[in-house]
Amino acid sequence: MGLRLGRTGRIGFVAAAASLAILLLLMPGRAGAASTDDRYSLAHGCFALQSPTNGKYVAKGAGGYAATAGSPNGGEPFRLQATDLGSYMLYDSDRMFLGISLLGPIQPLSDPSPKADWKVTGSGGSFALTSIGTGQGLGTGVGGSVRTVPAASAERFRLVAAGGCPAYPEVELNVSGAPATGSPLYGEVSGLAEGHMHGMAFEFLGGRAHCGKPWSRYGAPYALQDCPDHYPNGAGAVLENTVSYGNPVGTHDPVGWPTFADWPHSQSLTHEQSYWRWIERAWRGGLRIYVNLLVENRALCELYPLKKNGCDEMDSVYLQARDIYKMQDYIDAQAGGPGKGFFRIVTNPYEARRVANQGKLGVVLGMEVSEPFGCGERNYVPQCDRTDIVRELDHLHRVGVRQLEITNKFDNALTGVAGDSGTTGTITNTGNFYATGHFWDMEHCADGENSDKSPTTIHNDDALISNGLGALLAPGITPIYPAEPLCNQRGLTDLGAYAIRQIMDRKMIFDPDHMSVYGRDAALNLLEANDYPGVISSHSWSTKNTIPRIYRLGGMVTPYAGDSEAFVEKWRTLRDDFSGKRYFGVGYGADMNGLGHQGHARGLDTGNTVTYPFKSFDGSVTIDRQRSGERLFDINADGVSHYGLYPDWIEDLRQLAGDEIVDDMGRGAEAYLQMWERADGIAPVSCDFDRGYFFTGRGLGKQIRLGDDPDAALRRSGQPVTRARTWQWCIRRDDPDGSRRRVSAVFGDGGIALIASTLERHRAGAIAPRMPASVLRGEAKRIAPGIWGAPAREAGGEFIYGTADGRVAFTGIVARSTAAKAETLRQLVRRAQIR
Repeated sequence: MGLRLGRTGRIGFVAAAASLAILLLLMPGRAGAASTDDRYSLAHGCFALQSPTNGKYVAKGAGGYAATAGSPNGGEPFRLQATDLGSYMLYDSDRMFLGISLLGPIQPLSDPSPKADWKVTGSGGSFALTSIGTGQGLGTGVGGSVRTVPAASAERFRLVAAGGCPAYPEVELNVSGAPATGSPLYGEVSGLAEGHMHGMAFEFLGGRAHCGKPWSRYGAPYALQDCPDHYPNGAGAVLENTVSYGNPVGTHDPVGWPTFADWPHSQSLTHEQSYWRWIERAWRGGLRIYVNLLVENRALCELYPLKKNGCDEMDSVYLQARDIYKMQDYIDAQAGGPGKGFFRIVTNPYEARRVANQGKLGVVLGMEVSEPFGCGERNYVPQCDRTDIVRELDHLHRVGVRQLEITNKFDNALTGVAGDSGTTGTITNTGNFYATGHFWDMEHCADGENSDKSPTTIHNDDALISNGLGALLAPGITPIYPAEPLCNQRGLTDLGAYAIRQIMDRKMIFDPDHMSVYGRDAALNLLEANDYPGVISSHSWSTKNTIPRIYRLGGMVTPYAGDSEAFVEKWRTLRDDFSGKRYFGVGYGADMNGLGHQGHARGLDTGNTVTYPFKSFDGSVTIDRQRSGERLFDINADGVSHYGLYPDWIEDLRQLAGDEIVDDMGRGAEAYLQMWERADGIAPVSCDFDRGYFFTGRGLGKQIRLGDDPDAALRRSGQPVTRARTWQWCIRRDDPDGSRRRVSAVFGDGGIALIASTLERHRAGAIAPRMPASVLRGEAKRIAPGIWGAPAREAGGEFIYGTADGRVAFTGIVARSTAAKAETLRQLVRRAQIR
């Protein structure tokens, strides 16, 4: 398929050259951004190919390619456009592709395909090329002709830096400056947190309901295309018109790249909104945690007539999991090799913290389906058992899933569902009948704010599923229910309770969103009985009384993003609901890429619009209007049309509510990580160091040990109040004079190098803080001004004491070798911030 430009139809890359000139600004335009060190470092480089057979360079003539040029300047320059790790398209100066023609010879091709896609092996400037499409190698023949040869005979061409390569078409970022990093890697993370995203939704509902993909081997022109059934004018896009705009009759311009006249759009639910470069823009704007939920709905998948994938929900989840690892590889390929891309799938909070502080994006996999573990039900008969739950949870854990819900739109064998209100509820209830054989069992309940089907219930719209069912299900008669508010009488089942216990056993993060009020209440009771903090409400599908309980458990809340004004009100409510000493930060749940409408544009004349360019929330980068192909996006006029506009949405929040909301959002990633640590068994901030611990030669009691690395320190000591190179834990009581009591641990290259405390109970030998400084005479020796030392009984340890105002200010412990270095010791004491 050739490149589509506006309404001009199918054209090749050659004819597109002039039109594309303005679009090719951000990809490397000359050699220097790549090297020939290895097969991965070639990405985006501009090279000439020198034949090992005759020493000539591959040139391009009327008959195609031949190794006839005597110098690199006479050779054809090729842009090596990565399609995967170690695979490339060779994109020439005429914007054609070196490939295998239908008749077999090597020729310039107008469009990419597996026959123009080459696996590259070798290093040190010499590489062999093998066709992805045919398995044949690249070689030369008589007269320097470039031809196919058996793979085992592929010649090792020398790649020589060249000039004159056109840039390959790509979505722009329009962000300048380096993304912020954190130091040290084990320190507090500054960054935004996305709690509920559907980046792989192109595969769900059979794989043909969603139009476009988050990536393609062949780049933006091929990833960002509409569904075939949407051509020529969108009139055939019944699902899109119904789910997005509530009317099956409608039209839209189906052309995506490069014109994007009608999509992506904040209200469109079947078009791709999370292309990888848009995610990259959000990351550059400060996003550091990104929860990608693997999603499926069997009922709607079965009803939608166009499909290429099956409808089993768990099969779809595993397919999407494979896809996201492939996309990670693709992003790595663009960055020059494995592990070099910004997009890093993480499976524990410690890895996620290191990734975020490296300035990359920690990607957490999750799941949101209506029949998790195969646990649908038919007329209240479970379609799964405990063995199924264990097997599927083990499988999910192996593929990296760490966050999950246990229902989405319908009742299942685990729990009742929250349902929807009004006409949407009627449609979804009909879907529940299709999926389960029965309607929701709704009865009147007294609490209107905490009900399953009430106008005051705080839900996002989830319009794709409900409107899609409305478009595809035959009209039916639903029950007549009592007056609202209503509560689904189906709560948490025994199988559901078993599933939650298994989730806790695996230290996974549980999301009670979408559960019925009674189901969610029972689930939280179970979490509370087990003091389990690994809980999140990820996109505003929990009732009002749920949020304080989640916070008390040590959980996290990421409200549905939606419109800026509504989000500001949710944030204000969360600040009122939060209590305790735990770290407070707010994330957001975009629910983008198929399930939820995005934030509307507030308009260009509101008086407090976003002014471009602006600084990211942390001040590290400058952000301008985003250009995709020929389309320029502006948050004021377009709303959140795609994921790359979330940095702009954050700035819109600042315009509405000032720096305070942005500060809380910038603490979202750290809040998520601390919640995840607690789920993994790390003790929360408890301020209980005022117990009767004392210093030994190894550390402070059994709580903090010299030499512990950050992960070990967390396991032993629990979460500190502050984390940088110095960690501090709090004490329940401050001194009468108002001075703070604290315990500090200072990290060095080999782990914790110094531990110090200002609490009287924390004796080092016979000496405790607040004693007269005179007690040190005869018990310790002066090491440096205000610092004294005495050997600990255990070999290798040295007690230290600090003095101020005639008293012992702190006690502590260091390695004896450290105490022998006065300047090193003084630096550690200063870093302890203990005086």
